[in-house]
Formats: sequence, C-alpha cells, structure tokens
Amino acid sequence: MSKIRAVAVLLLLVFLFTPLQASDWTLVKHGGRDYVTASNIASFYNLGKVEREGNTFRIGNGSRRLRGQVGGAEFYINALKFILSYPAAEQNGEPMISRMDLVKLVEPVLRPSKIRNAEPIRTVILDAGHGGHDKGARSIYGNEKDYTLDVVRRCKAILEQQGYKVYLSRSGDYFVSLDDRSAFANQFSNAMFISVHFNSGQSLASGLEVFTLAPRGVPSMASDGPRMSDLVECKGNKRDAENMALATATHAAMVGRSRLFDRGIKRARFVVIRDIGIPGVLIEGGFLSNSHDAKLIASAQYRQLMAFSIAMAVNNYQRATTANPPPFLAKAPQVQLRDESGAEIQPPANGEGSEASPTPEASPEPTVEHAAPAVIPPPESTTEQPQPNDTPKPEA
Repeated sequence: MSKIRAVAVLLLLVFLFTPLQASDWTLVKHGGRDYVTASNIASFYNLGKVEREGNTFRIGNGSRRLRGQVGGAEFYINALKFILSYPAAEQNGEPMISRMDLVKLVEPVLRPSKIRNAEPIRTVILDAGHGGHDKGARSIYGNEKDYTLDVVRRCKAILEQQGYKVYLSRSGDYFVSLDDRSAFANQFSNAMFISVHFNSGQSLASGLEVFTLAPRGVPSMASDGPRMSDLVECKGNKRDAENMALATATHAAMVGRSRLFDRGIKRARFVVIRDIGIPGVLIEGGFLSNSHDAKLIASAQYRQLMAFSIAMAVNNYQRATTANPPPFLAKAPQVQLRDESGAEIQPPANGEGSEASPTPEASPEPTVEHAAPAVIPPPESTTEQPQPNDTPKPEA
C-alpha cells in the first residue's frame, strides 16, 4: 500500500511541475497576425494574475516580472528592456503580444535551459568593429575603431583566464571586411560571436543597446520598413533562441554595471550576425556623439568595465543554457595588454586624460600579461580598398 501511495505522490508531483503543453495555447487573430493573451502567458509560465493600469499591463512578481503597454513595442522582463517585433495589442479588453514575440523572445528569456541543441561554449570570437581606413564613429576624444579594439583585447585576457579559447577578428588597426568577419566566425563550433561597437547619432542620443538577428519575417529595426528580403531565412536564424539568450545575458550585464540608459535589445540583419552559424550579438556600448557617453567611453576604466561585463555575459549564458555551467565570474582580473611582439599596448590616444567619471563598480587598471594574435591577418599591402507571419507554434 505504501508503494502505491509513493507512486501516486510521484505522479502528482510530475503533474504539478510539468509545464503546459502547446495545446494549452489559445491563438487570437489580430490584424492578420497570431497573438497570445497576457493571461495565457501568465497561466503557461505560472506567473500569477495579470494586472492592468490604463494601457500598461504587468504579469508576474518576484524573480519573473513582465511589463508591456498596449500599442507599444517596449517590453520589460525583470526591468530589462526589449523591443518587440510587433507592438502589443488588445482584444476584448485583454492585452496580447504576437506569437512571434512569444516564441522568439519570451520563451528563450524565461526558459533558456529548454533551448534545443544549445551547445556548450568553449570558444569566443570577439569582433572589434571598424579598423584601418574605417574609423567608425568619432568624438573629440578618439575614434570608435580604437575603442572597440581596446575593449576586445581586455575582454580576451579575462576570458582566457576563465579557460575559454578566444580569437579576435582583428588584433590591430587594419581593415577587415564584414564578409571576412562572418566567414572567420563560421570556422568554429561550440563558439559564440560578440561584435563590439560604439554608436553615433543626435547629440542627445545616449545609452546602451544590443542587437540580435531579426527572425524570418520580422523587419529589421535598423531599416526604414519591411522588405522582401525579410522573408528569407538567414544562416543565423537557426540560432534564434540562443541569439536572444545571449543578447539578454549581454545586455543585462552591461546595463547593470554601466548605469547608462537602457535602449533595449533590438532586432537587425547586420552582416556579422546574419551570416554566422553560431550564436551572436552586436553591442553598441554608448554614443560617441553624446558628450557624457563620449567622455565615459574615453575612460580606460569604463572600457575595462565593459570588457568584464562581456566576460560575465559569456559565463551567464553558459549557466543558463548548459547542464555544466562555469563558476560565477565574481571579480574582473586585472590585465595588461601586449601585442604579438610582447610590447605593452597603450590605450587609445586622448582616452586616459579625459575627465570621465567611472562608475563605482569600475574595474581596476590592467596588470596581467596578454597577447592578441592576429587571426584574420592584416592586408599585405598598406593601401586599403576602400512574411508575412511564418512562425512556429509555441512549444512547451
């Protein structure tokens, strides 16, 4: 009798803690697109009741909190900003988000451990944006190409101390084409790709944003509207779930430590994240066109903090998606940057002398040896030549 009772208790526990199946989703047609209601989401993820205040709706409490606004594209999970592929909608007084956003955003963020075929990461490819004749964005303190290279060198040293193999798409001031960067990344398995950039725009534009590849059928947020090419599946779309999980880990680590304005996780089809077969993101670490951001970026302490945040994101992604995660990265090791010859690499010009105010959590200055071999070699010559609604059903 006791054995029967034990089996009964076990079956009850399995029933209580097994997630709802896909058949429990109710799809609502709105504007020719499939949506799911906020109450359906709350029920599936066991988040409690939906609260409503005007157009704002909230789901969940404690460690899992979702917030959106009917008619708006900004969506928050645990206070981290995401930009929905399609604005939240309403039907019969019930707030809804698109099925696309449920499957490609909410699911991998809330349940990254259930991402199918997520590979453990052993190799990290760090991509310093621009280089050579392509200076990128500029400020009165310096050029984007120099700052991005400095960040990836610092990050490489930290990740190597954590046991990762790390490769740079460029290790010096030379030009590498976008196609060559993505082709280089595609040589590796059990790897991820992180492209580092700094932004430029109107003088008041400020803050951090992370781009991940737009799912098939979703317009790029970096373009001026839908295009027929949006309907074509890109190589990187096979990693949609991992891409979003990596973007979340990266953005959370950076926003939480830099204290810059959160501009959100966005969708685009930049070549370097579009044409790779491994998880990848593109980071915009602040605006060189903004006086506050530019001064901060010119600080070596901020760039060290950014490098540490990226390294922490790599570890956090591993912890979220794999069965054997690495230990927490609790403190940034100090690093000293050296080139292939062993000579110490100086920070970008004009950076050290700025009056940028590092955040209280800024990491200390470098002191550990570091080498950054060129894997995509510099040019031999010194003269440089310049669907509609096709989404999978929500899955348990």
